[in-house]
Amino acid sequence: MSTDHPHVNRQNDVTPEEAIKPPSTFGNFPLDEAVLEKLPIPGTRVISSLVYGMSLWGRCSKILAELPNGTTAKYFLKVATGLNAPIMCEGEFESLNAINNTLPSMAPKPLAWGKYKNEESYFMLAEFREVGEQPPDPVKFTSRLAELHKKSVSPTGRFGFHTTTCHGTVTQVTDVWEESWATLYRKQLAHMLAIDLGENGPWAEFEQLSDLTLNKVIPRLLNPLQSEGRSIKPCLLHGDCWDMNTATDMETGEPFVFDAGSFYGHNEYDVGDWRAPRHRLSSKVYVHSYKRHFTVSEPVDDWDGRNLLYSLRFNIGTAILIPGCNQREVVYEDMKELCSKYCPDDYGKLAQSANQPASENVGREEE
Repeated sequence: MSTDHPHVNRQNDVTPEEAIKPPSTFGNFPLDEAVLEKLPIPGTRVISSLVYGMSLWGRCSKILAELPNGTTAKYFLKVATGLNAPIMCEGEFESLNAINNTLPSMAPKPLAWGKYKNEESYFMLAEFREVGEQPPDPVKFTSRLAELHKKSVSPTGRFGFHTTTCHGTVTQVTDVWEESWATLYRKQLAHMLAIDLGENGPWAEFEQLSDLTLNKVIPRLLNPLQSEGRSIKPCLLHGDCWDMNTATDMETGEPFVFDAGSFYGHNEYDVGDWRAPRHRLSSKVYVHSYKRHFTVSEPVDDWDGRNLLYSLRFNIGTAILIPGCNQREVVYEDMKELCSKYCPDDYGKLAQSANQPASENVGREEE
């Protein structure tokens, strides 16, 4: 994990006030032969390839090239290494492709992905978009995101995706198709909680709350979305929609997204990432504006509970990706809130058991 990650060495429960610095170029970035072969127009001549900005999980380049007709074109290159590198590159390529097919210009157009010839690295090549203000204007951005959600159509009519996508370097459970959104979300959250256990170690109370959340809270909050005559549409999601994965296009002035880990799910899932105060998107103006563009799902009274439930998925991902951050503790407190509200009897029994002296518990086990 890069020590340059914006969540490292600062409070994660406070919204940052400083503006995000736009990415810049510096130094030469050597191009592998595999990348040159994937440039979309034969006869293209590379003028320059420079290190571009800061990728949290890889290396990035801005490529300037001369086309055969004498005009120039700019390309964006991301290179990743490690066990999940091919999944990351293919997943982002497929995510950006799905977004472009639904709402052109909402994301950079992906051009290719593949494996380096001269080292154990993988890459994703796309058109270059100049990053401006991050995050974009609230009204423009939420309008476009809601439009993406509304216009998208799941190819199977179900929830899921045709390939695995990632949250940073961590794989997500996306390469399945489920009729039930509750079923898919439970699989996704359980997957991340299992990875967290392996990365951050056992914590009995946390694991007990995790079980209640998976088996009691999720059915209580998500099953009603698709019962008693209610239904939700599987919407194409960005999948990791936070400040630094959104921007204003410097040329067009329009908002766009990148670094996507997409799948088809409940549209409110994307807004779950905005609950965390560490994100500028946590500002109420973004959430309220989105709700104006996409009506809250029924039951409306469960909106806040669903939003908190969806935030678990992003916060536990942060706990996995950033060792030493406080997000595991945040998830613990949030699960306590969810369980006490949506399965109070089970939570009460759990809390009572936790407060009993060890001798009492031993005595009961022997009875």
